[in-house]
Amino acid sequence: MEEKMSSLVNNCNLQDVNPIMMALPYPPIQVQRKNQQYANLLSVDYCGSVSEMSAITQYINNENRMSCEKCPLVKTILGIAMAEMIHLQKLGELIFLLGGTIDFTARYRDGKHRVWTPEYLNIPNNIRNMLLADIEAEKAAINQYRMHMKIIKDSDVNAVLSRIIKDEEYHILLLKAMVREQL
Repeated sequence: MEEKMSSLVNNCNLQDVNPIMMALPYPPIQVQRKNQQYANLLSVDYCGSVSEMSAITQYINNENRMSCEKCPLVKTILGIAMAEMIHLQKLGELIFLLGGTIDFTARYRDGKHRVWTPEYLNIPNNIRNMLLADIEAEKAAINQYRMHMKIIKDSDVNAVLSRIIKDEEYHILLLKAMVREQL
């Protein structure tokens, strides 16, 4: 007797997803001069515990875990992750121009170096808590960018960070709306 195999199919087509970000141009990626201290600060934004690398990985993990259940939600999460990838790329360019090293090592002001790890992620069990964790991560990123902008005395670098903050604020608005839809 032949058993029928059941199959699961994900009918959520993600090919039309684009980065979700503010419809504003980014300032030119340039720096006034090389500055290792600034490069080190940006390395924390690039791949520290609160970083674009952490955001991308957390969003992709959430998207994968939701993919068969909530297609519109998944598309938004993926679009936000794509915007975070653009942020990561822009930070990498700035770090390079500042004379820093791009190797997934966050270089902290206390002299400690830490390689990025998935242990930085918050991976809740349900969709609502995933969205709430994403909101908190976006808020932490904004706070960290603002703190770094107070230290960095390069208007070109700060213009890029300010533009990234606009996307992060927009992501919070979208995530809060998605949380309300989950109630």
